[in-house]
Amino acid sequence: MMREMLGRSLVVYLLWFLFLLGSCSGRFVVEKNSLKITSPDSLKRVYECAIGNFGVPQYGGTMIGTVVYPKADQKACKSFDDVDISFKSKPGGRPTFLLADRGDCYFTLKAWNAQKAGAAAILVADDRDEPLITMDNPEEEDAQADYLQSITIPSALISKSLGDKIKNELSKGEMVSINLDWREALPHPDDRVEYEFWTNSNDECGPKCESQIDVVKNFKGAAQILEQKGYTQFTPHYITWYCPEAFILSKQCKSQCINHGRYCAPDPEQDFSRGYDGKDVVLQNLRQVCFFKVANESRKPWLWWDYVTDFSIRCPMKEKKYTKECADQVIQSLGIDVKQVEKCVGDPDADIDNPILKGEQESQIGKGSRGDVTILPTLVINNRQYRGKLDKGAVLKAICAGFQETTEPAICLTEEIETNECLENNGGCWQDKAANITACKDTFRGRVCECPIVQGVKFVGDGYTHCEASGALRCELNNGGCWKGTKDGKTYSACIDGQTKGCTCPPGFRGDGVKSCEDIDECKERAACQCPECRCKNTWGSYDCSCRGNLLYMHEHDTCISKDVKTDFSWSFIWVIILAVAAVGAGGYAMYKYRIRRYMDSEIRAIMAQYMPLDNQGEVPLHNPHGNV
Repeated sequence: MMREMLGRSLVVYLLWFLFLLGSCSGRFVVEKNSLKITSPDSLKRVYECAIGNFGVPQYGGTMIGTVVYPKADQKACKSFDDVDISFKSKPGGRPTFLLADRGDCYFTLKAWNAQKAGAAAILVADDRDEPLITMDNPEEEDAQADYLQSITIPSALISKSLGDKIKNELSKGEMVSINLDWREALPHPDDRVEYEFWTNSNDECGPKCESQIDVVKNFKGAAQILEQKGYTQFTPHYITWYCPEAFILSKQCKSQCINHGRYCAPDPEQDFSRGYDGKDVVLQNLRQVCFFKVANESRKPWLWWDYVTDFSIRCPMKEKKYTKECADQVIQSLGIDVKQVEKCVGDPDADIDNPILKGEQESQIGKGSRGDVTILPTLVINNRQYRGKLDKGAVLKAICAGFQETTEPAICLTEEIETNECLENNGGCWQDKAANITACKDTFRGRVCECPIVQGVKFVGDGYTHCEASGALRCELNNGGCWKGTKDGKTYSACIDGQTKGCTCPPGFRGDGVKSCEDIDECKERAACQCPECRCKNTWGSYDCSCRGNLLYMHEHDTCISKDVKTDFSWSFIWVIILAVAAVGAGGYAMYKYRIRRYMDSEIRAIMAQYMPLDNQGEVPLHNPHGNV
C-alpha cells in the first residue's frame, strides 16, 4: 500500500515537473528595493537587495537603522533568548537591523527569531556568489502557519560580498547605518492603480490555500470601495498548465485536465483514487473567471469578491459541495445570469481551445518588468509583483504605494496605513494660521509642501516659505494675504480687485502691503493743503483741509476762494441768463404776432377782392356807343 501511494505521488510530481518544463519559456523576476549605506564612508553608496516574500515590506516608505551582527547564533536559526541577546532599541535610539548568514534553516525562521528578539528588519547575507534570489516561504509540508502569518518585519537578501564588507566594518568598531527604501519598489505613475490577484479555487492545499481565501475575505471591503469609486482596476487570474503531448491519453492527464490536456491543475489531495480531481479545480477556476467577465460586462466587477468569498464558505471540498450546482446557487444569489456564465465556460470535453483559459496561460508569462507568475498566490501591482505577507494591511499598503503622490484615496491616509507628517510642526511647510491655510499635504509616501487651491483661489510660491493668493477672486479669501485695517469706521485694504497678484498699500498709506501699511501724515510732510490760507488736519488714511475766515477750499487747485464772490458771481450770472431768456422770448412773441397779423390781412383782402373792388383797384368805364358824355 505504501509503495502504491509513493508511486502515485511520484507520478503527480513528475507530471507537474513536465508541465513546468512546458511553460518555461518565460522568466522569474526577483523584486528588489534600494539599500543605502550612509555610514561609514568606505561603504557609502546605494546597493540592491531582494525583497523577501514574507513579512511586511514598507512599500512606499523608508526605514533607517543600524546593523548588528550577533556574536552567537549568526545564522539566526535558534531563539536569541537562548543566547541572551536582544535587539530592542533603547528609547531615542535607531531601530536595529539584524545581519544573519544564510543556511541551516528556512529564511522565514530567521526572520521570526529576529522579530522576537526585537529587530526592526533582517538582512540575510548570501553564502555564495550568485545573483540575488527571492526568499520564499517553505513548502506546505514544512510550513508552520503558527509563526509564518505572525512575521511582520521586512526582510531582504543581500549579496555575499556586501555582507562580508559590512561584517568587516563592524569588526573594526564602525557603526553601519542603513536606509532601506521601498518608495520606488512599485511604479506609481498616475491616480489609478491596476492590480491582479493570481489565486486558486482549491481549498485543500494547506496553509497557502487558507491564506489565499483569508486575503479575499479580509480585503474584500476595501477592494470593493476602491473599485466602485474608480481608484483601482482589478483583474483576477488563475494558473493552469497543459499536459505534455505524450501523456494526453494517460489516466493522470484525463483526470487533471480539460479540453484534451490543454488546461490542467494538480490533484487537490495528490491522490487520484479519492476526492476531487484536478479538472474539477480547473472548471471552478474557469467558472470564477467567467463570473468576473460577466460581472464586469454588467459594470459590477467588484461582485467577484462576494462570489469567491461565498463560494469558499458555501461550497467547500471538505463538505463535498465543491460542485457546479453549488456554484450556480451562489451565482444566482448575486444576481448574475447563470446562462451567461455557462456560455463563457463552454464545453470542457471539446478538443478545442477555450479562449478564456488560453488568455490566462498567456497572461501567466511575464512581459516587460514583470516576470512569470509561478507562485500562488501572487499579487501584481502596476505590473510589478508584490513580495511579502498577504494580509489586508500589507496588501492595502502596497496598493496605496501605487498611487501618484497627492492622488491617494482617503483610505490610504488613515492612521492604520501611514503617519500624517503634517500634524507635527506643519511638516515644515508654509502656513497661514489666521486663515487656517497650509501648504502641507499628506500623502502615502510622506508630506509634500505644495501651495494649495482654496475655494477656487490658487496660491503660488515655493510651498515652504511663501505662498501667495493669485487670480481674480483672491481678495475674497483672507484678503488675498494682504494687509487690511479698520479704524474710526473706515476700512482700507492693500488687495486691489482686478489685480491677479501683489499687495499695494492704498493712497494715504505706505508699507509692504502684506504685513503693514502705515498712515502718511500729509500735513507734516507738506504733501497737500499748503496754500497760505489753508489749515491742514491729518486723518487716518487721508486729511482734512479748511480755510481761514469766509473762504472755501478748492481741493483740485489746493487753494482758497471767497464764498461771497462766488455767490455774487453765481447770482449775477443767473440773472443775466434769466433776462436773456426773457428778451429772447419777448422778441419771439412780437415777431410771431406780426407775422400772424400780416398773414390774416392778406387772407381777408383776397376773399373780399372776389366780391367788390378794392380801393386800390382802378374804376372800370361804362360802355358809350355814341361817345357822348
